[in-house]
Amino acid sequence: MTSRSDADTRADAHVDASGVDAHVDASGVDASGIDWGSGGIETQFGWSIQAVYQGFVRTAQAAVAHVPGGPRGYQVLVAITTEEPSSQLALAQRLGIDKTQMTYVIDALAEGGHVERQLHPRDRRIRQVVPTDAGRSLLATARVALGEVEDGLMRDLDPDERVALRRLLARVAVGIGEAAGPAAEQSAIVGLEQPVAAPHRSRRPARRTPRDGEPS
Repeated sequence: MTSRSDADTRADAHVDASGVDAHVDASGVDASGIDWGSGGIETQFGWSIQAVYQGFVRTAQAAVAHVPGGPRGYQVLVAITTEEPSSQLALAQRLGIDKTQMTYVIDALAEGGHVERQLHPRDRRIRQVVPTDAGRSLLATARVALGEVEDGLMRDLDPDERVALRRLLARVAVGIGEAAGPAAEQSAIVGLEQPVAAPHRSRRPARRTPRDGEPS
């Protein structure tokens, strides 16, 4: 049986290697002032995810404003330039976008000369969405703009921590997608959103020193 001290040693080594908790001091407070033993709101996973999401949306929309269809148009361009050609319906399912909304997005991209609908080589009933050279160029520009947004959001992390955060979030996101199955209705997703305010840093109550004669 592994002793607790051995397990703790391995855990400490993992934390140091990952860099996630490398700056937490002996009292449990990290470099950003978060007391991880307080149980405060900023230590909660749901609050953190929502705060990051809202911060990203506020700044990222401007970064892809020049892309027809906005953020959805950007997602479509990423998908059709990095994956095998697929139909409009398959794209809607892949990206979790409503079929009607996807039609509008593809129409906007096509009108701008960024995508084309081409007949499937083996099934002429299907039209595949493929990028044009203009679409690839637009995507490259948008990637740079979004990269600057992401760097701004992660400005308090060093390069290794940024890579680690991206990879960990991607693993969680992929796992959620595989477990959830078909994408939820957009109305249901919107209903889950909650306001997020930046709280004061939570702290555990200070431990009072007992007076003479008081039980400790």
